[in-house]
Amino acid sequence: MGRKKGKPLKPSASRAVPLATRYPPSEPCGCEVCRSYCRRPGWWTVEECARAIKAGLARRMMLEISPERSFGVLAPAFRGNEGAFALQEFANRGCGFLVEERCELHGSGLQPLECRFCHHDRVGQGPRCHAEIERDWNTPQGQALVEQWGRLTACRFQTMALLRGRR
Repeated sequence: MGRKKGKPLKPSASRAVPLATRYPPSEPCGCEVCRSYCRRPGWWTVEECARAIKAGLARRMMLEISPERSFGVLAPAFRGNEGAFALQEFANRGCGFLVEERCELHGSGLQPLECRFCHHDRVGQGPRCHAEIERDWNTPQGQALVEQWGRLTACRFQTMALLRGRR
């Protein structure tokens, strides 16, 4: 049942294949279903997010916290929720990169994997993609990027200002 002493565990076949390969881009579509996916920010992989930060997008991101509060995920911010913890009260404002029903990131090489993958023809596949991206963030590399982003954006202070503004 167990492995022999001294032999490393083999990575699973699915782990060896990059997420972007397992979840290839969908065909562009402007139907109501696909446009509705764009209203809720999709997630980058950790590697994609690092590129987006280097491209100067850090202040347009928000930090989503896992339900058990054990790790965070950086995502495109809800409009008005930039540079802070994701707050539910901003969720109805949609993705900050969606302008006049068009994604500013489309075709830039910086669009999140989840956004590129989701499509009306891929019924039921979105949750699997989302879960794998979540696992990518629940790693030392993912959390190091969250910490770097927090220092870069002074996230704590901006979140406190948002909360004070609600009173």
